[in-house]
Amino acid sequence: MLTRATFRGPWAGLPVAWKDDMTFDEKTYRGDVARCCEAGVPGVYTGGTTGEFYAQDFDEFKRITDAAVRECKRGKTPVMIGCTSTFTLGVVRRAQYARDRGADAIQVALPFWMEVPDQEVVPFFKAVSKAVPGMPISIYETRRAKKALTLQQHRRIHAAVPAVIGVKSNEATIGHEPAGCRALSRMMNVFVGENMWYKLGPHGAIGCCSSFVYQNPRVMLMVFGLLERKQWRELKLWMNKYDRLVYEGLTEMFEAGCADSAIDRVLGLSAGFLKTSLACRGPYPSCTPTHLRNFRAWLKKNLPELMEL
Repeated sequence: MLTRATFRGPWAGLPVAWKDDMTFDEKTYRGDVARCCEAGVPGVYTGGTTGEFYAQDFDEFKRITDAAVRECKRGKTPVMIGCTSTFTLGVVRRAQYARDRGADAIQVALPFWMEVPDQEVVPFFKAVSKAVPGMPISIYETRRAKKALTLQQHRRIHAAVPAVIGVKSNEATIGHEPAGCRALSRMMNVFVGENMWYKLGPHGAIGCCSSFVYQNPRVMLMVFGLLERKQWRELKLWMNKYDRLVYEGLTEMFEAGCADSAIDRVLGLSAGFLKTSLACRGPYPSCTPTHLRNFRAWLKKNLPELMEL
């Protein structure tokens, strides 16, 4: 079972592979999971935004969960399943299914169609934990849920739901700035974007749900080692490279309206580590083969070390 001592590092937040008719490509997806396990990633995570949880019905969720769990068990790698839904029972059903199939943890964001009232935040997490007693939980905190939790709310969740061992903090949430990260890290493990490790590592950030780790696992695992050893100068050099990748190398795709799963597919395919589909499910934009070719050319010219698996 995962604990705060073991829930750390760059977990591979994988996209789901789709066939040309946009049905689940289990063979390709399982191959991607297996490659992550073989590369030694600390864990595999599916069912988040990159995993397009919002674009799956429950039967598809079950098939994808089965595939992820089976490959991770075979590869002796922890697996976390995102179980976010628009209502509590939907989260509970997914969480119970993930538990029954052998997942090591679940990740849950607040239901997002209507904003959850303040007085319902703690009861929501209590209800989820009660449905899967003892299952480690990570909170997926994103403004897409229409609410950023306060430090006081996090403290109340921590007191009421001991199973919460981590939080994935995104932009405009308290864990995404130094004081908030420092306060949260006293209660739970804080995951942030990889390119934020230099800024927030000194304040307790200890991992991420990563796309860079399947862009080049060898390099990202080395970079995480710098974070663990608190080698801040060396870490900053790599953060500068990843910032350049994001803010220069991916510009064409951002300008085309691509985000999240679409971008992460290009990252995973850029050096050839993942074999996933390039397309994600509509109506959300997908990157094109031209985007991928241009990004590969940019990497070879500007950051060739990221092309060497």
